[in-house]
Amino acid sequence: MFSSDTPKITLHWLERSRAQRILWLLEEVNVPYEIKTYKRDPKTEFAAPELQAVHPLGKAPVVTIGDIALAESALIVEYLSEHFGPSLIPTKWVAGNEGKAGGETEEYMRYRYFMHYCEGSLMSLIVVWLLSNHIKTAPVPFFIRPVTSQISGKISKGYLDPNFTTHFTFLEEQLASAPGGGPYLCGDKLTGADMMMSFPVMVLTSVMGDGGPNKERFPKLFAYAETLKNIESYKRAVDKIVALEGEYVLI
Repeated sequence: MFSSDTPKITLHWLERSRAQRILWLLEEVNVPYEIKTYKRDPKTEFAAPELQAVHPLGKAPVVTIGDIALAESALIVEYLSEHFGPSLIPTKWVAGNEGKAGGETEEYMRYRYFMHYCEGSLMSLIVVWLLSNHIKTAPVPFFIRPVTSQISGKISKGYLDPNFTTHFTFLEEQLASAPGGGPYLCGDKLTGADMMMSFPVMVLTSVMGDGGPNKERFPKLFAYAETLKNIESYKRAVDKIVALEGEYVLI
């Protein structure tokens, strides 16, 4: 946990980025930290080049702890949880099965799975959806617009729609079968996996609109989003984002 000799923690904050969930985690574990802000290029939407001085890829989020620079959201969440928020990691072993393959608890295996599923499977779809929308709304001459609309439509109908339906159904079932009845993905306690999943879940339920899940068909997914939004540390993180940016915008 936090002590007086803990190196300074700095969150390198990029507007409209997945750094939001790292800010939430820092609020949840109640560890002192600083925020250094960066802006996107208004034309390219790329991160400010100054971020490359922090990490060679120049992406956000990045957290520095002393001389260590942590990149990639899942690594950051795991590292901060291990050092400052162990309660965000489920118990690993079923009693009597310590160290045995297959001896892990269901809660822990869900935790490890969703830490990777978030970026590996779900966010990749959301990125394609964003690109498809950019194609559809690109400022092209009027006689080109039918072409870009057709391309976007084919991406949605042939790839995004069926895959999103599969993932919406999967998440609804995972929430329905969560240990102890949930309300979180790994059981009745908040974990780092929920923090990882918060960004795509908020995009799906709050931003996507017609392309997103239907509340009547996927009620548990929407209830899960509301549960996360009502956590006090999440609210504090949102308040800090508003103070930084003037508003709370996911993407």
